[in-house]
Amino acid sequence: MTAPPELAEPEAARDDAALLAASLQDGEEFTALYDRYFPAVYRYVAGRLGREAADDVVAETFLAAFRRRAAFDPARGAVRPWLYGIATNLIAQHRRTETRRYQALARIGTEPDQTGHEDRVASSVTAERLQPHLARALAGLSRKDRDVVLLKALGQLGNEEIAAVLGVPYGTVGSRLNRARRKLRADLPFDGTEGP
Repeated sequence: MTAPPELAEPEAARDDAALLAASLQDGEEFTALYDRYFPAVYRYVAGRLGREAADDVVAETFLAAFRRRAAFDPARGAVRPWLYGIATNLIAQHRRTETRRYQALARIGTEPDQTGHEDRVASSVTAERLQPHLARALAGLSRKDRDVVLLKALGQLGNEEIAAVLGVPYGTVGSRLNRARRKLRADLPFDGTEGP
């Protein structure tokens, strides 16, 4: 069984940094990083902006990373949070799209799912009733709090990685996360003692 990304060996971070450094001499080396992180970055961006916008934003993310690879400093953090930082900054340029998406989800409910039957059943049972409320609650968060919550939930980043992505102290991540959780709990239609 593979360890979750936040518990992965520091060796992986060194491998990523080595690949990035090698890509300065041979651009094809960057492909390994793209292959490794594209699915996770895509899920994060698609969760925030929708699939249509995610295609462009994720392409922009990796293009920006490729162009800035010479400026990457492994002493400042790992490649993974660096990529999420680029994606989060690009999402900020699409903030209206994100807000409109959450407002639309709050009005119409779940999006049609193109996956298998089991996924459709599970989605309709667990998310259909909660999604409009969650979308409305997420839209009501400040940009800074929403970034922290969605980096945690969609990006599955640890607090240290989120701090690196956003360029804020570790304690600030915890504060924003706690504030956002309290607001989300207050805005959602269940008290936490029972399932949605």
